[in-house]
Amino acid sequence: MKRSLLMNSVQLMRDRDTWELIEDDCCVYAIKGRRPKMEDRFSVIKDKESGISLYGIFDGHGGEFAAEFAKRNLFKELLKKLITAVKESKEENLTKEFVRLLTKEILEVDLELLVKVKASKNVAGTTALVAIVYKKHLIVANVGDSRGVICDSKGNTIPLSFDHKPDQLKERRRIRDAGGFIAYNGVWRVAGILATSRALGDFPLKDRNLVIARPDILTFDLSDLSPKFMILATDGLWDTFNNEDAVAFIKDNVQNDPYKGARNLVMQAFKNGSMDNVTVLVVTFPNNELS
Repeated sequence: MKRSLLMNSVQLMRDRDTWELIEDDCCVYAIKGRRPKMEDRFSVIKDKESGISLYGIFDGHGGEFAAEFAKRNLFKELLKKLITAVKESKEENLTKEFVRLLTKEILEVDLELLVKVKASKNVAGTTALVAIVYKKHLIVANVGDSRGVICDSKGNTIPLSFDHKPDQLKERRRIRDAGGFIAYNGVWRVAGILATSRALGDFPLKDRNLVIARPDILTFDLSDLSPKFMILATDGLWDTFNNEDAVAFIKDNVQNDPYKGARNLVMQAFKNGSMDNVTVLVVTFPNNELS
């Protein structure tokens, strides 16, 4: 039986510089901005039969190959495994099983990507920010410095992820223990090269374990949060917005229109001087209308 999927087939690609996805409760807007190439990617898949929704943001560096690979491959097997888990696992065990499956799939896709980039001597890498929504479950996995936030029923800003930066104590220690170093070149960088300490791909640094792909995963109960909306975005947004300001901007501008919210937030980041590609994904939760 063919499953009822809503995915990137509804993505509108107006050109190679500006992409958008428009749905009733989920919209994405992405621009190349001031960068010479568009290296951001995103993926949205909703399985209507199971009720599982997957949202992904991928910020490529060193080329677009790694981000494109993650976009095309990460959700393929993950969705199948999540559907199986829903059918076979007890409700009280679902969160733990989703975390296990998500971690496993991210690491496996990273290994597949490394085979590809090594064969072609491609140094590309990508962040990965993935959110799973199923009934009351929200599972968010982060690799790198893309970031997610949610606005709860009281209008509070709740972080869904924390950036992996080389100068963070935990990351700095891990890099040092692996025999590496960080150096300041505009921002803190692994081996003076990479501004994020975790990523998919990046085989020269990955081979030395200076950069890793293991995600940090946070879990949330949507029945407790009763969220109004969720924002997932690449660091082109977060270079010019903090979490609270981004949430406030959507609350003030979205007017129950996630497309308008995503687009306006991207364009405001550009006006604020963002020098990067900017991709913003906004998900609204229909049972909690924006006030």
